[in-house]
Amino acid sequence: MNEKNTDTLQQELMSTNNLDRFLTENDASFRDVPLQEAIQCIFDEKGMSKAQLAKQSGISEVYLHQLFSGRRFPSRSRLLCLCFGLGATVDEAQSLLQQARHAPLYSRDRRDAIIIFALSHHMTLFEVNDKLFTENLDTLC
Repeated sequence: MNEKNTDTLQQELMSTNNLDRFLTENDASFRDVPLQEAIQCIFDEKGMSKAQLAKQSGISEVYLHQLFSGRRFPSRSRLLCLCFGLGATVDEAQSLLQQARHAPLYSRDRRDAIIIFALSHHMTLFEVNDKLFTENLDTLC
């Protein structure tokens, strides 16, 4: 069975009288990959050590190990710090935010616009935090 698009799922959900049947019939269409698996996948593609990731993301190695094992769940800002440490693309960051059920980056939000720009221009965490601080916005880490 092919995965249904979001609009089709929404229409079926709104018109069904039986939630259990809907959930069962559409089980393959739900995204249930644990966040730590999504992070691990991007980490594996980047070919770096956890020590490098800790340094580049401003997150302790202990906390990183807890994230990778699923014992900790990062806040939106911590997850974005991790994205900078990984050298993630905007799409990868958006995907991780979605997987974590955090708000996506929104270009109409000044802080998010700076973060999007920084990700797309391969800026470091230090550089983006400096710009956020200059703009009197909350830094990431």
